[in-house]
Amino acid sequence: MQALVRKLESQLAALPVAVALRLPGGELVGAANAAVRVLFSDWSGLATLAAGQIGRIAEDYVERRLQIEGRMRDVMAAAAGLLPGSPVASDTSWWTQVLRRTRSLASHTPERDAQQVRFHYDVSDAFYALWLDPRRVYSCAYFAEDTMTLAAAQEAKLDLICRKLMLQPGDRFLDIGAGWGGLLLWAAEHYGVTATGITLSRNQHGHVQRLIEDEGLQGRVQVRLQDYRDLDESEPFDKIASVGMFEHVGQANMPAYFRKVHALLKPGGLVMNHGITAGGTEPGELGAGMGEFISKYIFPGGELLHVSHVLRETAAAGLEMVDTENLRPHYARTLWAWSDALEARLDEARAALAATHGEQDAETVLRAYRLYLSGCAMCFEQGWIALHQILSTHTGARSAYPFRRQYMYR
Repeated sequence: MQALVRKLESQLAALPVAVALRLPGGELVGAANAAVRVLFSDWSGLATLAAGQIGRIAEDYVERRLQIEGRMRDVMAAAAGLLPGSPVASDTSWWTQVLRRTRSLASHTPERDAQQVRFHYDVSDAFYALWLDPRRVYSCAYFAEDTMTLAAAQEAKLDLICRKLMLQPGDRFLDIGAGWGGLLLWAAEHYGVTATGITLSRNQHGHVQRLIEDEGLQGRVQVRLQDYRDLDESEPFDKIASVGMFEHVGQANMPAYFRKVHALLKPGGLVMNHGITAGGTEPGELGAGMGEFISKYIFPGGELLHVSHVLRETAAAGLEMVDTENLRPHYARTLWAWSDALEARLDEARAALAATHGEQDAETVLRAYRLYLSGCAMCFEQGWIALHQILSTHTGARSAYPFRRQYMYR
């Protein structure tokens, strides 16, 4: 055990922030005034920490087997320093890929997808409202100016998507995975489109319906509780957006997903896929236990693919990519804004979750989200994951896309 403690002391000395450990017997390793303190209740956690299994340490925190004290920004700086190497997936064996594809098929039936989406997005509207912007836009913001607030950056992102899609009054616009309605209503109010949104979240569906009624948009905006696979292809749309959606589709279903998008889009129409992509070129989750943590506590069934994989499936479905932009630094900043907002209102967040989950489960959810938001911010900063906006056109007719980018940024 002393050898393990000495190894940890050496690791802690190399970290960018001061970290102290309180051992199960009460002994303190590291400075008493360290920025981050980890309090262990049993010895097994020490070996996990020494091995750099950050995801398992996070699980131990969520399950109250240890305590973590300190700012989330400092905690994540320490976590990145403790990793033994890059956590980006590197197992390219054919058998591993076969297993992943098999699991992907089983995880993404319509029934499983509905359950998995509701597990995350129906946690509590009151909880999400505490740390999202007023429009509850739950995706990467676009900080067009360095001084922008999160709310302004989210509106800038909504407008950037609308401009990239060249939305015009009278366009029939589809939002696949409409969330709490931010893009759907922005497109209708600012660009005069007739908008349809779909979601599998009951909470989001009810919220967007109320917004439509409150703003008198019943004639031009509708939201449906519907799976993308069930959308009617007989009346294709002029423009389509899918924001934060294809992460939930699964590797095995990607070809069918893009074929469906192609069938829903008019020849010459434009589609924007805005989603998280993997840092590694082969399918797989982040290592060091981080992928498992996200799957267990946050996004069951979530699968990230490298942008090259997404582009290949896009092209195979008959969609021509005309513009791709990586907003990775913007998502790191967005996630830190969410994390800071949650950290500032922990007591309110705990109360909001207790109203729907009970006090015990509320604490579990809150701990998981504290680590999820700050941990994802770290992952985007490190380049282990990215965020791509992929604009494509239906190749069945001449597109209105001008093949110049100036129009997007006017």
